[in-house]
Amino acid sequence: MGKHVLLVEDEPNILEAMRFILSRDGWQVSAHSEGTGAVEAIHAATPDVVVLDVMLPGRSGFEILQDLRADARTRGLPVLMLTAKSQARDRELAERYGASQFLTKPFSNTEVLASVRALAGA
Repeated sequence: MGKHVLLVEDEPNILEAMRFILSRDGWQVSAHSEGTGAVEAIHAATPDVVVLDVMLPGRSGFEILQDLRADARTRGLPVLMLTAKSQARDRELAERYGASQFLTKPFSNTEVLASVRALAGA
């Protein structure tokens, strides 16, 4: 079986597109569609990589990332942050809070796949 990625994304079209791309590449893909409960979903799924949207219902991706980095179980978990915003401030916050990589929407299938592979060490 391939590596496991958990997508935390609330936009159904983006979620399904990423699920398709990653599944086709051999990844086991799980998903969670809101900020509320995302940290618990990540702990339960024990993924190799998390793809985390910034703007989510309930809690922001930044809040979730801070919780992940504060927890010894997920401190080193690779996290790819996604956002529709291209503002430098978002990138700075992602870096400050410990995101492993950052992509701005819209992104290409190749970018997502390359980033997730790199984060997993593939």
